[in-house]
Amino acid sequence: LEAGRRAASRIDAIVNGAGIPVVGHIGLTPQTAVALGGFRVQGKSVAAAQSLIDDALALQDAGCFAIVLEAMPSLVAETITRLLSIPTIGIGAGPHTSGQVLVYSDMMGIFDRFTPKFCRRFADLAPQMESALAEYKGDVRARKFPQEGVHTYAMPPVAEENWRQHVQQMYGLELDKPVAVASGTIACTSKAAVKESGSLQV
Repeated sequence: LEAGRRAASRIDAIVNGAGIPVVGHIGLTPQTAVALGGFRVQGKSVAAAQSLIDDALALQDAGCFAIVLEAMPSLVAETITRLLSIPTIGIGAGPHTSGQVLVYSDMMGIFDRFTPKFCRRFADLAPQMESALAEYKGDVRARKFPQEGVHTYAMPPVAEENWRQHVQQMYGLELDKPVAVASGTIACTSKAAVKESGSLQV
């Protein structure tokens, strides 16, 4: 829950009243970043750092089982971590927190237009993802994926035949049977496929 001590009563009600575990989140809180002046480091002055400590202690007392510390000076995060009896999870808060977290799209290089200062890229997956998505799009349009009999589920043969008869009698709809092709894959003699492509390949 992204909130400081002002949310302590709500956290107490959620944890102790409803029995739902809560992780606190202080420092830079992205959901309310506009109210903080944008995506800025928090706790850079003595007064601001003390306010973060007060928030952390209040959230612990309210029942949080852990607290995320985001975008604050390493020294402030270390102080908070040493004062609390519950774990802290740092993101842009230095190496002295109990644990660390990063946004995976940042650390894996999926979003390449901006990388926060505190983030290290451990991979550059954007090109591979773009290539994979393009291949997927092409195979779907060419009706190469999904492949009947490879990526699909089937009814037992008797149930399938009964279903075809049921649909024929109930709706007047004739379901085409899949046929084997030379490559060992399955193609469906579908009227919809013929209508879409203008020809049928088997």
